[in-house]
Amino acid sequence: MKLEGKVAVITGASMGIGEAIAKLFLQEGAKVVLCSRDLARTQAAEQRIGGGAKTLSVACDVSRRDQVDALMKATVDKFGRIDIFVNNAGFGLNDGVADMDMAEFRRMFDTNLFGAVECMQAVVPVMRQQGGGDIVNISSVSGHISTPYMSGYAATKHAMNAIGKAARMELLRHNINVLTVCPGYIATDFVKNMTKGKNPQRVGSSVKYAVTPDVVADATLQGLLKRKREVIVPRFYKWFIKLYQTSPSMVERTIRKRLKPTSQVMADAAKK
Repeated sequence: MKLEGKVAVITGASMGIGEAIAKLFLQEGAKVVLCSRDLARTQAAEQRIGGGAKTLSVACDVSRRDQVDALMKATVDKFGRIDIFVNNAGFGLNDGVADMDMAEFRRMFDTNLFGAVECMQAVVPVMRQQGGGDIVNISSVSGHISTPYMSGYAATKHAMNAIGKAARMELLRHNINVLTVCPGYIATDFVKNMTKGKNPQRVGSSVKYAVTPDVVADATLQGLLKRKREVIVPRFYKWFIKLYQTSPSMVERTIRKRLKPTSQVMADAAKK
């Protein structure tokens, strides 16, 4: 088992990518703490992954520092240490720049970015004291390429990429690696659950390239074990990012042509 003896904490673990990572880490021998704002949903996920003596569910809103500190304490009290911390909590805002609700925009930053940084600040002292650890920030391909009607979400992920890569350089001397994972379109309820504006749109063609959360979980594990800087998943998005860097106008034209109402994108995804 590749994570035998390790203790992993995963935020946003009640579904999707977070649940898939929790399941894989548990299978690989880790003790796993699952958390989200909704304790009942987190406990349900814990049962689905085969929860037992090696798992713990905790309610935590990562935008609340008192709850983040309580999460750290509950983990150390139960398992004695924290070897891996996965920042996966987050949500999307599907609206245009000219119209998006600023309160929702700020709330998204509080969770997606500031919450992740609060978690890093809370777990780093634990990892320093025990001689090292690994922090995994689940970002997005949107952290490299902004798309229409997802600018606010992309902004949180661009910022997460910047924070994570800088923190990696700062913390390596403490034997703490920071891995940034950037998934593309993943077959989860992300689109269904995100906050939507008056006339939300999405890139419709992305649905056919969707992979399951298990693919992201496996790529995360491999990146963690190799102590990488960044993982793009699925891999073909690497070439799309490089194309955007060299020919942004061409990529932007393609994106604009493929925009569809979000409701239609969701219907297409349901058929897949």
